[in-house]
Amino acid sequence: MVELFTVPDVLAASGGDCMVVWAAQGLRGGVRAWALDGAVAVASPQLNRRDRLTVRGPVAAVAELVRRVLPELGPSYRLLGERSLVAGVVERLPGARPPVGFEWMDTAADGGADSVEGAARGAAVAAVDRLGAGAGGLDGPGVAWLPAEADGEVAALLAVASPSAWAVPGVAGIRRWAGIRGPGGEPVAVAADAWSAPQVGFVAGVGTAPAWRGRGLGEAVCRFVFGELAAEHGTVALMVDTANRGAIRVYERLGMRIRPVAAAELAARCGG
Repeated sequence: MVELFTVPDVLAASGGDCMVVWAAQGLRGGVRAWALDGAVAVASPQLNRRDRLTVRGPVAAVAELVRRVLPELGPSYRLLGERSLVAGVVERLPGARPPVGFEWMDTAADGGADSVEGAARGAAVAAVDRLGAGAGGLDGPGVAWLPAEADGEVAALLAVASPSAWAVPGVAGIRRWAGIRGPGGEPVAVAADAWSAPQVGFVAGVGTAPAWRGRGLGEAVCRFVFGELAAEHGTVALMVDTANRGAIRVYERLGMRIRPVAAAELAARCGG
């Protein structure tokens, strides 16, 4: 087992895997990474509100790597990786909980940052233009980054629009919120730039007020955020529940590919 101390080392060990590179977070904030026999593991404290151990590689090698690094980390870490990999690793780790599946989506396989940024910006402008005062009662400048003073309004919106959202104002790792304001000036659709890594922008906290759904506002906000993050980071990613087919279709229209993943709780006796 070898510890990886630089981002280029993580890139080489993981084959540039987008989820692993995101988990590495530029190897800042206490993140650590290791490699063993083609396997790689990245330990990220409080990434997307959980201590996460993101893995990639052959099942047997990943299981052995997890056994070796877990005593240094403790049982708070949750395994994260492709669904079949996590299932195979859990079978080899006594005490691990059954995996929970969801979807990772990213733009890593598309035509590049320039195409994502250009398409996202243009489509966001078009979507908001279609929803002007004459079309849906919406006025104002359209999609924009919201000031920090709007955090209370964002929290109130998400409490109704997406009460299970992992990203909410005040949570560590959230950098900023984008939104569209309604006629009264209140945000009616929002999305966050949260837990982004230098090489991978991450989107979370997407929500639209119930009265404003069906008008393309959520997609418009996402297109705006995708464009901004593509320009800054190159690749854009997010996580979404498998059952949320509507959201998945929107993200696919924005150029994202879907990747089945899973998370699993570990126990202290998984290590050794």
